[in-house]
Amino acid sequence: MMQTALETESTLTDRFQTTVPSVVRQALHLNKKDKIKFIIQPNGNVMLSRVEPTESDPVVESFLAFVANDMQQHPEKFQPLTASMRDCVELLTAGIELDLDAPLSDEDE
Repeated sequence: MMQTALETESTLTDRFQTTVPSVVRQALHLNKKDKIKFIIQPNGNVMLSRVEPTESDPVVESFLAFVANDMQQHPEKFQPLTASMRDCVELLTAGIELDLDAPLSDEDE
């Protein structure tokens, strides 16, 4: 089965805004508030794709916000990682294999 490329045009406004043509929205399954990504190829061609939403964890996000706020409020707490600290971490994690993509077991949930 031969596939053909679809071609469409859109005009930029005075503020460099444009409407994504319906054929493109349909092809990328875009909805309102979805994000799109532009990839500029070395030859000047531009690829447009849909940004897949990522699942967020409110607990992790809250913790990271807390850490970011603490870092801004107390930059004096920053210390460089010393060689002895690095060696300690390596010793504590030696021989541990971790697969971040593996599902959790029932006892880990």
